Amino acid sequence: MKIISYNVNGIRAALNKGLANWLAQEQPDILCLQETKARPEQVAVAAFADLGYHHYWESAEKKGYSGVAILSKTKPRHVENGCGMPHYDHEGRVIRADYADFSLMNVYMPSGTSGDERQAFKMQWLDEFYDYAHQVAREVGQLIIVGDFNIAHEEIDIHNPKGNKNNSGFLPEERAWVTKFLNSGFIDSYRYLNPGDQRYSWWTYRFNARKNNKGWRIDYQVVTENMAPRLRRADLLNDVVHSDHCPTLLEID
Repeated sequence: MKIISYNVNGIRAALNKGLANWLAQEQPDILCLQETKARPEQVAVAAFADLGYHHYWESAEKKGYSGVAILSKTKPRHVENGCGMPHYDHEGRVIRADYADFSLMNVYMPSGTSGDERQAFKMQWLDEFYDYAHQVAREVGQLIIVGDFNIAHEEIDIHNPKGNKNNSGFLPEERAWVTKFLNSGFIDSYRYLNPGDQRYSWWTYRFNARKNNKGWRIDYQVVTENMAPRLRRADLLNDVVHSDHCPTLLEID
């Protein structure tokens, strides 16, 4: 099974850049999107249906903001919109699809780059999401969490660790949270299967960052430890360009 996660930074813009043609060629079993920035009625969803995908959306109340979606060749047995916490759900940050032998949670975690207030919101989210993720994992047994975490975990995950040590997304307390989360029963599938690779999933649009490969790895596919035997391949699709992020890929048995 091939699972792809992709922060498209606006689904309508990505479709205008050829996303549907790429999807037709790549043919993942499941595609998780973050930062859709649109409600489904604003999107040419026929392009997804024509390729055989069921599609499920969790959109923000604010227009043109946030939002996540799951496209799936197999119809899930259940789809859970939101995480049950209104202060996050109105921003359209979580959607989960339950299948026969695993569940898949698609998450767009908050950014703290706009100032202290949003950084505080992000840290609150991390605390509450930690508990929520463990609750879901206990309920479903095998859980995959994909999406834009807005945190580069280790120095290998960022092009300039010293220069970014005081920047949101690479703060010590954010990195410590990722360590704590992984140590609590989850596996970063990309790092697990590619321990020494220094590759990135996001580049600022400024300073020719992508051309010069000055990026951050902030997009993840994390799995519960009991799924380790099912992991086959994890990759970053760096040549796919519809966004300032690239897709992450995970193949499981």
